[in-house]
Amino acid sequence: MSDRDTDEGGTVVRLESAQAVLRDHFLGWQCRLRQMAVRQAGGQPMHGMRPQMVFGRETASTVEVTVLIVQHDPFESTAQFRHIVRRTRDPAERHENAVKYLSSAYYQQPREFSDELTALFGPGLPLVEQVLQAGACTLDFDQYSQRYRLPCTVRRIAPSEPAHQATYWHNAMFNANLPAGVQVIGFRPDWSRAEADPSPV
Repeated sequence: MSDRDTDEGGTVVRLESAQAVLRDHFLGWQCRLRQMAVRQAGGQPMHGMRPQMVFGRETASTVEVTVLIVQHDPFESTAQFRHIVRRTRDPAERHENAVKYLSSAYYQQPREFSDELTALFGPGLPLVEQVLQAGACTLDFDQYSQRYRLPCTVRRIAPSEPAHQATYWHNAMFNANLPAGVQVIGFRPDWSRAEADPSPV
C-alpha cells in the first residue's frame, strides 16, 4: 500500500509539500552557487554545478557533467545570450558581457527556474546514447557541506525547444568554438526519491 492510500488527503498534501520544499531548496542552492560563480569566480563553474552522473543497469558508469538551470520562460534571457554572442567575435569581450549580465539579477529568483536541468554535449558522443538508452540516471551534487542525490529521467531536448536554445546560447557565451550538431540533454528529478544532506524537510 502506498503512502497515498493510507491517509485520505492529509498524507498526500504532506508528501507533495515535502517534495516542493526539497525542490525549492535545491533550486535556491543552485542559484546561490551560480551567483558566486559569476560574481566571485569569473563565471567558472563551481563544484556544486558539476554533479557526478551515475547511470547504467548492469555496470554503473560515473562521469562528471556541468549542468545548467533554465528559466520556465527563457525567451528574453535567450535573446540576450544570443545578442552577447553575436555582437562581437572577441571571446574575452563575450565572456565579460556574459558575466556582467548573469551577475546582475539573473539568479535572484529561484522560482523562475525549471527543475529540469540541462547539459550540452558534443555531437556523436557514445556517452549520450548510453544515457538515453538507460533512460535514467542519478545526479550527485556536493559542495559546502550540502549534498543532493537526484534520481532523474533523461531525455534529448530538441533544437526547437526553448530549453535547447537557452542552453546552447548560454554555453556559446563562454565557448566560442561550439561545434555543429551539439546535443542538449534534459534531466528531470524525481523529487519523491530525491535525498538531501542536510535535509531541509
